[in-house]
Amino acid sequence: MLANRGVYPTGQADRASIGSLLRRWLTALSGVVLGSITAVAALLFSVVASLALVLARILGRWGAPVQRAVAVSALSFSEFEIRRITRFHGRPPTDALTPSRCCWYLGIRWTIGILGLGVVLLLTLCLVVAGSMVSAWIFSGDWGLIEESDRVGGGLVAMAALPGILLIFVAAVGVAGVGSLDRWFAVQVLGRQSERLLQQRVAELTSSRDHVVDAIDDERRRIERDLHDGVQQHLVALGMLVGRARRAEDPERVHELLNQAQVASQGAIDELREVANRVYPIALDKDGLRAALEALAERASVPVRLSYELTERLRPAVETVVYFVVSEAVTNATKHASPKSLQVSVTHQKFDRVLAIITDDGPGGADPSGNGLSGLSRRVAATDGTLTVDSPAGGPTVVTASVPCA
Repeated sequence: MLANRGVYPTGQADRASIGSLLRRWLTALSGVVLGSITAVAALLFSVVASLALVLARILGRWGAPVQRAVAVSALSFSEFEIRRITRFHGRPPTDALTPSRCCWYLGIRWTIGILGLGVVLLLTLCLVVAGSMVSAWIFSGDWGLIEESDRVGGGLVAMAALPGILLIFVAAVGVAGVGSLDRWFAVQVLGRQSERLLQQRVAELTSSRDHVVDAIDDERRRIERDLHDGVQQHLVALGMLVGRARRAEDPERVHELLNQAQVASQGAIDELREVANRVYPIALDKDGLRAALEALAERASVPVRLSYELTERLRPAVETVVYFVVSEAVTNATKHASPKSLQVSVTHQKFDRVLAIITDDGPGGADPSGNGLSGLSRRVAATDGTLTVDSPAGGPTVVTASVPCA
């Protein structure tokens, strides 16, 4: 009884698994047969649609209606193919359908249908041949000859049956293969776009994170250099003047040294204010980007013509990036190019972006890989923006930054 309890459930499970496998195979066979039929329709559609688009382009009169009709037909046909694949081969993860991707899918998909038709025809041929051979063997009327030629007939049947069995097996497996290929192709052409975009976005964010770290390090080193070379030197000079004044005995000499110390202290204050403005200008928070750029243009040592066309304030992060792009570009041009004038333009760009263009009339030859411009590029890239530098020999130098507003 225990042995029987262990045998029957196992046998039933085997029979159930074989039955399930057979049902899945028959389902795949039905999908391949239907796909073979729709493949012919897809081929005809591709040919007719291509000819219609070519004629519409030549005539130029019915171009828009023909394109619209082709797009609607391609979407409907592709939706039907997705439903067929879902019903017989499993649901393919597809994105929202677009006419261009659907036309590309239908223009190639018919080759898979023709392959499926060939597999079905091969399977049918093998089964028909096998059935005819078995029928001739079983229902032959001359039973006496069977006993006389048992060895010869058995050998011939075995030799003919082995290739037939192999062909039937290959065709049966081919049905499942064509179904899987059909689903895979639909996923590759009509799906996975969001997954590819997500992977691309992850890579971009990883790169942006590295750019942020590099930009912060560059900013910290720049602030340290400004404090060391500017403010610290003024304070050292101030301390020396105060010390000399304390040691001086002549009142006029003391008065002169104190005046020099006052001048040095004012220079230290101005330098500290300049460093603070380069770190983050107070006008940017208080009055916005336009006022901060106007103040920057007034402080510049060369004439700066400002063209500001934005009507609304941007996000603080975007305003900060645009301000520092303009500030660094103006500072670099003033320091290295000695231009006679600079032109700064801030405008809106398509796709909700802001465009900043800084042009100087210097001799050109700016190196985009230099410390200043490369650090500026990393700062812009950290916000998913782009920065380009066009500086041919002889000038002018044009620095262009495009930053997303969102």
